Amino acid sequence: MTATSAETIVRPARARTAADSADVRRRQGFQHGGWFVAPFLALFALFVVWPLLRGLYLSFTDANISGDSANFIGLDNYREALKDPLMWDALGHSAYFTLLVVPCITVLALLLAMLAHHIERGKWLWRLCFFLPFLLPSTVAANLWQWLFNPGTGMVNHVFGLETPWLTDKSYAMLAVVITTLWWTVGFSFLLYLAALQGIPAHLYEAAKLDGANAWHRILHITLPMLRNITGLVVALQILASLQVFDQAVVIQDFGPGPEDSTRTFVQYTLEQGFTSYRVGYASAISIIFFVLIAAVALARMWLLRNREEGGR
Repeated sequence: MTATSAETIVRPARARTAADSADVRRRQGFQHGGWFVAPFLALFALFVVWPLLRGLYLSFTDANISGDSANFIGLDNYREALKDPLMWDALGHSAYFTLLVVPCITVLALLLAMLAHHIERGKWLWRLCFFLPFLLPSTVAANLWQWLFNPGTGMVNHVFGLETPWLTDKSYAMLAVVITTLWWTVGFSFLLYLAALQGIPAHLYEAAKLDGANAWHRILHITLPMLRNITGLVVALQILASLQVFDQAVVIQDFGPGPEDSTRTFVQYTLEQGFTSYRVGYASAISIIFFVLIAAVALARMWLLRNREEGGR
């Protein structure tokens, strides 16, 4: 009885001592690690958190760019924004651009990655050609395609024998921005797909060949399922980036909204309100609305991904 009682007493004591030691090590690790992440947290707070909070405050005021004292007006800016047809038109243009770009860039990036992955001769050259446009600044890419789409001297109409007014007709203006974006940004998604393709085990294809699967069956039953996660990532990144389109749409139209305002995006409209109409408070309100929409898209993507993973289990 005595030995048993002593053992019963000693074991919890040893367990508590080990737990206390683990807690001490954990606290020490957090303290030391905190010094490494402190610079990032400081920059994040300075350039992300503070502007967001400042913009949220200004959205409830009638602040203007002149710096005069801002008066608190409550939800007036938000009420005006919800009734503003120009804001909804700009949001519709951004959504339309997103609907065109995301499927096209996903499919095109996948096809280019598969082509570069299977080509044997000059593989490095193909990869360089597909990725190189992504390294160009947005203004360079937009100015290049502005020249290519020029109805008089542009190569697009000349090569294909067309007389399409790409930049002056509202039916084609947004399509010109889409083509420019595809050429300029497909390299990023191409690189993601290429890295994912290189990570697929070769023995899966070898086993499929032995079972008599042709090339199409191998793509359909091995390649595409193995690329499911990277495809979800590409689609999510492209949706978030496309909704925020600004640079190429503005530059290709010489900093204007395009024919009949057909290429005015949400970001462009926000900047026009803030720096052209000098309504900083109203611009802050519509930027907060846009932030909420972007956050909702990101959260919806995370929710769908989590449900798919749970369903896969």
